Amino acid sequence: MKLQCHRSTLATALQIVGTVVPTRTPKEILRNVKLQVDTGTATLVATDLEVGVRVELTGVETDSNGEVLLPTSRMSSILRELTDETIGIEVTETSIQVRTTGSEFTLSSEDPDEFPDVATFEGEQYLAIPGAALREGIVRTKFATDQESTRYALGGILLDPTSDAVTLVATDSRRLAVAALPVRPEGFEEPANPGPVIPSKAMKLIEKTITDDQEEVQVAINANDILVRCGQSTISSRLVEGRFPDYSKLIDTGGGSVATLEVDSFHTAVRQADIVTSDESRGVDFSFDKGQLTLKTVAADVGESTVEIPVAYDGEAVSISFDPRYIIEFLRVLKPESTVSLHLSDSESAAVFRTDDGYTYVVMPLSRDR
Repeated sequence: MKLQCHRSTLATALQIVGTVVPTRTPKEILRNVKLQVDTGTATLVATDLEVGVRVELTGVETDSNGEVLLPTSRMSSILRELTDETIGIEVTETSIQVRTTGSEFTLSSEDPDEFPDVATFEGEQYLAIPGAALREGIVRTKFATDQESTRYALGGILLDPTSDAVTLVATDSRRLAVAALPVRPEGFEEPANPGPVIPSKAMKLIEKTITDDQEEVQVAINANDILVRCGQSTISSRLVEGRFPDYSKLIDTGGGSVATLEVDSFHTAVRQADIVTSDESRGVDFSFDKGQLTLKTVAADVGESTVEIPVAYDGEAVSISFDPRYIIEFLRVLKPESTVSLHLSDSESAAVFRTDDGYTYVVMPLSRDR
């Protein structure tokens, strides 16, 4: 099997599929990437048995068919160090040869027949989601997942579909991020799994493959897995086991007071207040009064700080304590020039942040007697 391709195209595709390749695994064959060539089309395939990805290569010249396993790490190093625009790859029964002007590498290869299959996207029933909206939704939720929880569902992102929208939800039980996205159902009536929880690793990979804001991402939901097609990439993933919490009860703002905050100035103030916190004393007091927010930090082993900023607030005076990291991570995914409304009931109840474009973030306060 012989082919020629653009070095940068192959390097970019290898970087995408390489995010799935496990660094440690009892199945050493999974540390490879499969290159498949069929009727002039070349595809890179990788899997860790939980998440799989296929990326079709463009600009490939070949009159051969076949497949080969590429050692991911060494192949990435070769492509990174080469400078030629085009490279040639020739595969024999025992080796892989990579050639450019003045350089030649010969690598050994394992049997491609031993590599696990990765599903292709063939579904006629799927959800079509605007790429830009899905990428932003993932960015706005992935940071709120819990990667260390024994409750497996909290380690993923819930995808909650309806007839005209899809909602992404993530929580670690201390905060909750909810992003509503537009959707166009295609041959889609009732999902095989009405509340799939997708692993964070798969969602981050989906985010990475969305490079064109104008393209649609197609999402097919099955009973035990999900298939996502985005441009030249297809991602398959098992669903996370476990029951996801009922998030709808947590985002009801009800009564209480509302503060309107400018993201840029609020973000700056919270970062300043975070400077004087410590691992033993993470809390910052957020005190709202007529037209003003005061952030006060006291850490016995560090010192104290007071930060004041003007805000649009005319409710009753209220003081509530937060871990500033949870507020900073939320504000980081918003546009600095935007505004956000904060709904407060009292110092002991969850605070609810809302944006104008359907994004909700709920944070539990810290105990006042910390």
